[in-house]
Amino acid sequence: MSNVLELSAYRRVKHRVFSVLEGDVSDPASRFCEIFIALLVILNVLAIILESVPDIHEAFGEYFHYFDLFSVGVFSIEYVLRVWSYSEKYTDADDSPWKGRKEYVFSFFGLVDFFSTVPFYLQLLMPGTDLRVLRMFRLLRIFKLSRYNSAMDDMFEAIKAEKDSFSSALFLLFISGLLFSSLIYIIEGHDQPEIFPSIPAAMHWFILTIISGWGNVDPVTFPGVILVIITQILAIALAAILTGVVSTAYTTQVARREALYEMEIREVLADGIVTEEEEIKLKNMQAKYGMSDEQVEAIAAQVRAEKNMPH
Repeated sequence: MSNVLELSAYRRVKHRVFSVLEGDVSDPASRFCEIFIALLVILNVLAIILESVPDIHEAFGEYFHYFDLFSVGVFSIEYVLRVWSYSEKYTDADDSPWKGRKEYVFSFFGLVDFFSTVPFYLQLLMPGTDLRVLRMFRLLRIFKLSRYNSAMDDMFEAIKAEKDSFSSALFLLFISGLLFSSLIYIIEGHDQPEIFPSIPAAMHWFILTIISGWGNVDPVTFPGVILVIITQILAIALAAILTGVVSTAYTTQVARREALYEMEIREVLADGIVTEEEEIKLKNMQAKYGMSDEQVEAIAAQVRAEKNMPH
């Protein structure tokens, strides 16, 4: 009997940890945890930026070190608790406790949580090694904020939904790069052999021109000037195409999540009674989709008005 009670208490604690870390908007402890982690991440990013200034690092290096120790401790505890409690995500009898844990460990946020702290432990294992590049992995902590905001998820979903348009634009970019790199090599290669010794070197020029608008090279022939102008126009056109695809897909994604929320409200109001469980579910959806109270109230008012309209 005591073993059953212990197991029950163990499951209750684990479920409580899971609900706090997963951001139940109706739970003050969960809200506090969310705000605390978000503030700690922001302070970490500011510390990393300030630490890169030699004078500031020399004057406050010790404080930066202690703050990093504290941050790593908090983030490590958070990571371990998430791995431990994620078994509560799947609680059916035929589900393994490691099903949810593996899902978290290999998820985007799980990898961010891991790689944002592992440089500290590598330094302990290999003291004296120059791990400046690994230490920059601490900047990955900024992505922890995405857990509390749906904007990045919406962006990824938008890109995924428009993958055909993106692949077409990238294919056009590849063809253009190959063509224009070959042309600039043929046109300018004889006059500037040190800059355009080969087509791969010319591709480097093309990529710089597409990204920044200027490839750090001034053409010396008239056809070269014309080609640079056309390349810059192409860069503007490709940027406009990609921007249009992203903005359209993002708008569609926002409309989709509002439609999902409206569908949920219709289901909740179907019987005319909103239970506490249904209210919590709606609040969690609102937090997940990043919807304002005004948006939610407008949708609810519309559903109520349609419900009260005579048929």
